[in-house]
Amino acid sequence: MLAGAVAGVMEHCVMYPVDCVKTRMQSLRPEPAARYRNVLEALWRIARTEGVWRPMRGMNITATGAGPAHALYFACYEKLKKTLSDVIHAGGNSHVANGAAGCVATLLHDAAMNPAEGSLASHLPFLSPLPLHTWVLAAAAGCHPPSQVVKQRMQMYNSPYQRVTDCVRAVWRNEGAGAFYRSYTTQLTMNIPFQAIHFMTYEFLQEQLNPHRQYNPGSHVVSGACAGAVAAAATTPLDVCKTLLNTQESLALSSNISGHITGMANAFRTVYQVGGVTAYFRGVQARVIYQMPSTAIAWSVYEFFKYILTKRQEERRAGK
Repeated sequence: MLAGAVAGVMEHCVMYPVDCVKTRMQSLRPEPAARYRNVLEALWRIARTEGVWRPMRGMNITATGAGPAHALYFACYEKLKKTLSDVIHAGGNSHVANGAAGCVATLLHDAAMNPAEGSLASHLPFLSPLPLHTWVLAAAAGCHPPSQVVKQRMQMYNSPYQRVTDCVRAVWRNEGAGAFYRSYTTQLTMNIPFQAIHFMTYEFLQEQLNPHRQYNPGSHVVSGACAGAVAAAATTPLDVCKTLLNTQESLALSSNISGHITGMANAFRTVYQVGGVTAYFRGVQARVIYQMPSTAIAWSVYEFFKYILTKRQEERRAGK
């Protein structure tokens, strides 16, 4: 769990500036000053016109939730992968088990992140052996969906929010508590196929590059980067809709009669009305560029700390 927590914080903090660019490039009707040709140009222009630290705005709330969220996520994945592999293909590696473990871990992760959701463990008995501190971390990470809304609104061009607290108060006062969860179903719908593709690709590449499953930094980096790129490209349309639901982009709202964009179906219709089919792939370059190093960092850091901690545990057992 410690390995997962460190991996999550590293992943989100190191790549946060690119995440800021991704959010802006997914804008359906960007202002002229916020139209970028590529990620490098975007970072250069943001730093030159808005300040060097502007791409980092909102990183603090993301880092706060990343630790417990990823600790929970990786712990659940490891447990589920082993349990399902024993059922589906005893003694071997199963791509179906890997994908299913990623899906169920995502369901648990996203349900735990949403304070309104009940306990998933009661419906999934093979999760019951997870230790108590896993569920404590789930509760600690309960601010994750609101943090996504706050983060993306602070990342937008000409955002009026300088501090996290200002953004939270404004959204709560003007749109109500439900505004923090508008993209929840879209996020869940996106994360399930994303993580299934992600884990199946990673485990497949590990079989090819690291068949003995030893600690091999190079194979973890390559497998993680490729898995992130494939999953990111495939789920970009859902990410565009999630960004729209989180930011409630004012110019896009002019094409929506209701005044607020709510629900995945509404978001899909609005994206198509504003930009056609190509709008679903806005920011795909930035999303892939963000996800490749992100997942490479996450897996390499996770596997490193898992290796170190496992080695220490074995040495302690041997010394007894």
